[in-house]
Amino acid sequence: MRCLVTGGAGFIGSNLALELERQGHDVVAADNFRTGVSDNIRELRGEVLDLDVSRAFTFDGSLDAVFHQAAITDPREPDDDETRRNNLEGFQRIIDLSLAKNAPLIYASSASLYGNGAAPQQEDQEKHLMSAYAESKLRMDEMAEDLFESMHIVGLRYFNVFGPREAHKGRPASMIYHLTQQMKAGRRPRIFWDGEQKRDHIYVMDCVRANFIALEGPSGVYNVGTGIATSFNQLVGYLNEALGTDLEPDYFENPYTGTYQEDTQAETTRAREVLGFEAQYSVPDGLREYVPLIPPLNSGA
Repeated sequence: MRCLVTGGAGFIGSNLALELERQGHDVVAADNFRTGVSDNIRELRGEVLDLDVSRAFTFDGSLDAVFHQAAITDPREPDDDETRRNNLEGFQRIIDLSLAKNAPLIYASSASLYGNGAAPQQEDQEKHLMSAYAESKLRMDEMAEDLFESMHIVGLRYFNVFGPREAHKGRPASMIYHLTQQMKAGRRPRIFWDGEQKRDHIYVMDCVRANFIALEGPSGVYNVGTGIATSFNQLVGYLNEALGTDLEPDYFENPYTGTYQEDTQAETTRAREVLGFEAQYSVPDGLREYVPLIPPLNSGA
């Protein structure tokens, strides 16, 4: 296949682009490098386009699949209007491109739109929007729903993704990345009091696999998570095991009260029974693969 991956220098996009190429596909990675970094795709042999898909653009040649990962993803991005504009206009342009090329479109949605709704979170439950980012992702899902009958379009509602090539994200990188850095430097891991907040942590290679599966599955929007909620306290325990340390949490008050998701957990029935996706990595499995790659805090790496 000839595949376009937007946000191809970002976290999930770079892992997806490299795996597509590893499996023998012709990959075009597009990124405006607003947050993505060229180092993430230094191994990619395919074409790299410096392209902002939220602005008018042209794309030459045929396409067999489009994987749309590009977006402003930081829920604390200060310019809400730009987040909405960028994400929605970019999505509309990618829809238009996919239709013009008669190519299936797989795009990144987000579990952020569940907010503090009841867990486990199901695709059809009432949404609780806590950021412009979440608003934009819900609107994207609504745009996609209008097209289910006329094109192959699948939204993957990622939960809390962790794994290689996320370091460039800085503050919005996963809790796993930040806690591992602290603990490798010999520091007590800092988590919000009382550490019983929960996250459905999913390893990035499971998200990559979900994109491949979505090419063969029916149009729709599906949760992409493990279905297991891990508390921050449990996560610190897993990291101590992976690192051979015995560091106690350093609790502090949550400064984001009112705009913070307390618990995320994917209801995975639709993804499993309709799409055919089920996570293969547990949190400890992902940590064993990922933790050795994370440099300690202030290592200069």
